[in-house]
Amino acid sequence: MIHPTALVDPTARLADDVEVGAFTVIGPDVEIGEGSVIGPHVVIKGPTVLGKRTRIFQFASVGEECQDKKYAGEPTRLVMGDDNVVREGVTLHRGTVQDRSETTIGSRNLFMAYVHVGHDCVIGDDCILANQVTLAGHVVVGNHAILGGLSAVHQFCHFGDYAMAGGGSIITKDTPCYMMINGNPAEARGLNLVGLKRRGFSREAISALTASYKLVYRQGLTVEQALEEMRSRFDLAEVTHFADSIERSTRGIVR
Repeated sequence: MIHPTALVDPTARLADDVEVGAFTVIGPDVEIGEGSVIGPHVVIKGPTVLGKRTRIFQFASVGEECQDKKYAGEPTRLVMGDDNVVREGVTLHRGTVQDRSETTIGSRNLFMAYVHVGHDCVIGDDCILANQVTLAGHVVVGNHAILGGLSAVHQFCHFGDYAMAGGGSIITKDTPCYMMINGNPAEARGLNLVGLKRRGFSREAISALTASYKLVYRQGLTVEQALEEMRSRFDLAEVTHFADSIERSTRGIVR
């Protein structure tokens, strides 16, 4: 299961059925869950925890120390859930003590070729980061989010649940959940209607979210006025979630 040319530190904790490809290097303080397949020419450094059924393809770098110049060798870590797929050339960096000391990634995410996830990022479940997506440090990505290829997200930005960014987007503001954005700088283009339908959102929820989107972006209201109006008109969990994601913004939302 472990290729004879692979270098696995004796203190690394690998489940019995983990496969490790040729010329891969796995350092100390690395834990890899059962059913995982680590391809050839991969480097995994710790402290790093990878969940069950993780698949990592060739030339990926997982758990490396971050590129933040403040980092001084502190014992920060990377933690990933189950069923993640990490494609060729992906770089996933550990956290910093100035923030959470941890980069946290959920489950069932797909990181396409050459994606970069910076220090202290938090990524939810069921996300797709297409080729060469770049997340700066401290970025938060919700669940079921999709970032198109060559998109870049500024540090400290939040990208909401079920949101989608078109390819090549430069994202410098927070993206509320359910939104579709695109451009440089990225601007709101509407709701991610196709994604909501595919995920089984009801007609009532989609109709209410469409009206709520128009309150924020089409009626000439202030954000505060729009939030007050949508909360008074709609008693739906989806609308509340949309409003909360706007209200939590610290960088301002995409316009």
